[in-house]
Amino acid sequence: MKVIELKNVEKIYNDSEVKVHAVRGVDLIFEEGEFAAIVGPSGSGKTTLLNMLGGLDKPTSGDIVISDIHISELTGSRLIDFRLHNIGFVFQSYNLIPVLTAKENVEFIMQMQGVPAKKRLERTKELLNEVGLGDRLDSRPAQLSGGQQQRVAVARALASKPKFILADEPTANLDSKSTENLLDIMEKLNKEEHITFIFSTHDARVMKKARRVITIEDGKVIRDEKK
Repeated sequence: MKVIELKNVEKIYNDSEVKVHAVRGVDLIFEEGEFAAIVGPSGSGKTTLLNMLGGLDKPTSGDIVISDIHISELTGSRLIDFRLHNIGFVFQSYNLIPVLTAKENVEFIMQMQGVPAKKRLERTKELLNEVGLGDRLDSRPAQLSGGQQQRVAVARALASKPKFILADEPTANLDSKSTENLLDIMEKLNKEEHITFIFSTHDARVMKKARRVITIEDGKVIRDEKK
């Protein structure tokens, strides 16, 4: 089932001196349950594309439709609410709140959704156990390794029960073992819970795991291969 469609999407950044055509006429469809990687060199437009998919940036022209909703038309609280209930984000820099414990970081999204405290705690424990951190509920980010922080970030992304997860260079700061563990966790969640994963990456290890690899250069899709 089609869950995401990009129709002739363009993104142009203008500042006082330079005009940057970051994304050029992209047409893509993502089906439910995909495990896909958007790949390309730095500056190719892959992160811009991912940010537009997540409603963090708006296309200059074209349309992005997610679950029959034209997200490029959403603004303010409607856009925030859509992201809160549909999209999970995993960032290269983890983006955990440093003063909160692993448990509190994962609970944070559910608290914004208005989930009762008892249910928040139950789901948080379940998720942190799922990513192998059931014994680190009370640890703050500074007490965790990079791989452990990224696994907390994955648990947090899953907390809202999103339809899909966008992961921007999630393995960039991780060693080989941490990367392998993280990708195994994501692949398991993808297969068992049918969550759609879309990565932005230049990591060969992610490309190897992905079942679809979309190559972008100079803002254009030049290859779209399914395994």
